[in-house]
This record gives sequence, structure tokens and C-alpha cells, in this order.
Amino acid sequence: MPGPRPRRFDSPQQEVYLSLWRTYDRLRMLEDKLFSQYELTAQQYNALRLLKAEHPATLPTLALASRLVSHNPDITRLLDRLADRGLVVRERMADNRRVVQVGITESGLALLKELETPVRRCHQEQLGHLSSSQLKSLVDLLRASRQPHEEAESPWR
Repeated sequence: MPGPRPRRFDSPQQEVYLSLWRTYDRLRMLEDKLFSQYELTAQQYNALRLLKAEHPATLPTLALASRLVSHNPDITRLLDRLADRGLVVRERMADNRRVVQVGITESGLALLKELETPVRRCHQEQLGHLSSSQLKSLVDLLRASRQPHEEAESPWR
């Protein structure tokens, strides 16, 4: 019985990129399974987590959007869904009606509290098989890979 066909790539960069994509897909499946139990997406969870870090203060919608791990062009709909569930509140500023401040509610904080252990378990399942030094090396390589593509003020630099 012949073994698997060797993969062919156009370049080492393509091989790395496709490997990153495949890795993201495999790890995301575990996260999606967890968040679907709470009727959340990873993006919604990330938004709640960022709002919790600011609590009791609020954030302008665009500032929140810029801090998300992955770009979301439809931050309004993401926030609509969270607001419909009572997890966030929005307030339009009287002095500038174009600015909308977003804050997390007590229900949002309670949901994040409930998710602490399951999220920790999920991360352990995703990457717990790697050693501390492997994790640090991976973080360093990933940071170096995206550095020229990050905006100067990005906290991910």
C-alpha cells in the first residue's frame, strides 16, 4: 500500500502559509464547538473579553473593532447580537452622535465568568501538548511573521 503523496508547494512561504491556515482550522474547530454551546462566536467572545478589560469604562465602537484579534468589518451586527442578548449596552454620545460607546453588562460579565474554565480547558486541548519553550518560540515566530503587516499602534506588534 503506497504512503501518502508528498505535498508540493510553490515556495517555502506557501508551505508555511498553508500550514498556518490548516493549523488555524484545526484549532478553531475546538473553539467553535465550545462557543456554540453558549450561542457565541469567537469574535463575540473576544469583544466581551476586551470590554471586560475596560469595565466599568466603555469603549467607542471603532476602538473596540480595532482591538479585535481578527478584523470584523461588521462590528455593528456583532454588537447588535450581543446587545439583543443583554450582554452589552451601547450609548450614543450627545456631543457627537456618530460616536457610540459600548460597555459590558453584568450578564456579559457573568457569562465570561462561566466561560473561564471551559476556555482554559479548550486552550489546553488545543496547545497543551507543546512545552513552554515551544509555545514561546511559536509566539515569537508568529509575531515576527506578522510584524511588517501590523499597524504601528497595534498591541500585537
